[in-house]
Amino acid sequence: MTHALVGRLLAAFATLALIAGCDDSPSAGHGHDEISADQEYERGPHRGRMLRDDDFALEITIYEDGADPEFRVYAFRADKPVAPADVDLGIELHRLGGRVDRFEFAPQEDYLRGDGVVVEPHSFDVRVRAVEDGREYAWSYDSYEGRTIIPTEAARAGGIETEIAGPATVSHLVDLAGRIEIVPEGRNEIRAQYPGRILEMRAELGQAVRAGQVLARIEASHSLRAYAVLAPMNGVVVAKTANTGDLAGDRPMLVVADPTRLHAELVVYPRDAERIRVGQTADIRGLSNEARTTGKVEVVLPAADGNSQALVAHVALPPSAAAHFRPGMSVEGAVAVASEAVPLAVRTRALQRFRDFTVVYARVGDTYEVRMLELGRRTPEWTEVLGGLEPGTEYVTDGAFLIRADIEKSGASHDH
Repeated sequence: MTHALVGRLLAAFATLALIAGCDDSPSAGHGHDEISADQEYERGPHRGRMLRDDDFALEITIYEDGADPEFRVYAFRADKPVAPADVDLGIELHRLGGRVDRFEFAPQEDYLRGDGVVVEPHSFDVRVRAVEDGREYAWSYDSYEGRTIIPTEAARAGGIETEIAGPATVSHLVDLAGRIEIVPEGRNEIRAQYPGRILEMRAELGQAVRAGQVLARIEASHSLRAYAVLAPMNGVVVAKTANTGDLAGDRPMLVVADPTRLHAELVVYPRDAERIRVGQTADIRGLSNEARTTGKVEVVLPAADGNSQALVAHVALPPSAAAHFRPGMSVEGAVAVASEAVPLAVRTRALQRFRDFTVVYARVGDTYEVRMLELGRRTPEWTEVLGGLEPGTEYVTDGAFLIRADIEKSGASHDH
């Protein structure tokens, strides 16, 4: 980690520390009883939140034991159960971003059951209205999870970046293994034009040479005249089998290769052979997953290995790949065999874990909150979203670890 990044993170966390003791979360501000999220609330016999007004009380629970989360509310008068049919109840959940979920209730056994699923995240400002024995009651409170506030300057200092969720092109990938090699055209074996004794060897192993550069001088055996051996290309001496005074013949004296002319040789097993085609895009990554590049399948060799029956596909790589890849390195390749436009996707690097969910962090102003996702196809760049996120939502693509750390520090819980 660079000193600059460390400094940015320290500055960001320092800013967060200054606001840690402040409660900037909005208050619903309606009803007879307002309860802060920071205050411990009274729990009822079903471990739910108790709301009281004089001797009338409601116990609000979210039941999710083997079922989709739903409200189950118990009524009491003077701490004695009230028949659910005697209570008219409604609840509104005001979510970050302006969405409001409304629930009506019907009696069932000894409780009032909500008429819909309480979708994740269970983070909202709650407004409760009830009518019992001709009297009206109202409460409001906030119940947040996976939410935090980070000022704009702290977010910028922490490297938090965002994008707007929307459509994308997601590929169907076939994963292959292989290694990096120099292309045949990027390698040249240098032999003597005429047999004879090497008078001078000017090339050393690992030396960079230019096309036309004199690599050796040889005295031809048949004429005793000396001639120069020239480098046929720019490159590096990668093999040397002869020295001054040796006799040069048919075997190569030197091998010169251009380390910027690379391709990936990927092993294609029979189950995938019919799906890999010339021209398809392949994402190539080193085994450490730090080195990455992209290329096109340029050829699928027709001859299969006698034992495995596997074919070999060559993926052409740009010269810039030489900065991270070396000949002989083992790599993994993901070949896009088909592509499809999807209505909603997020950057794969934006995905995080929260409880048992895969999430992204939505941003509304300076407030960040988890969005639990139902996912479809995934590529190294994009992941299809099937549910849990609205199109047009601004979400965090980089720096999500800062948000996760702040939420974990605050002890945001899933507690009903």
